[in-house]
Amino acid sequence: MPTKTITLELDAYEKLAAAKRGRESFSSVVRRCILPCTPRDGAAVVAVPRERRRFLTEHDLTRLEEVDRTDSPPDNPWQDPARFSIPTS
Repeated sequence: MPTKTITLELDAYEKLAAAKRGRESFSSVVRRCILPCTPRDGAAVVAVPRERRRFLTEHDLTRLEEVDRTDSPPDNPWQDPARFSIPTS
């Protein structure tokens, strides 16, 4: 497979190196990254656990359902005048 050499600033290299799992290559780390500019459709979202070879357990699902039941919407700053003000000057 063809390769391409890139230059990274040290902090970016360290972040990439920290994301490696065992003897994983940097190419593999980049491939499993979800980058904001990557279009995500339903098929891509479903493929993530398959690619990682890790699926949700029954405990994970129970915990997610519990969080969903007990989670409340965040405060709306637009309805609280003390949290939102328009400068007059």
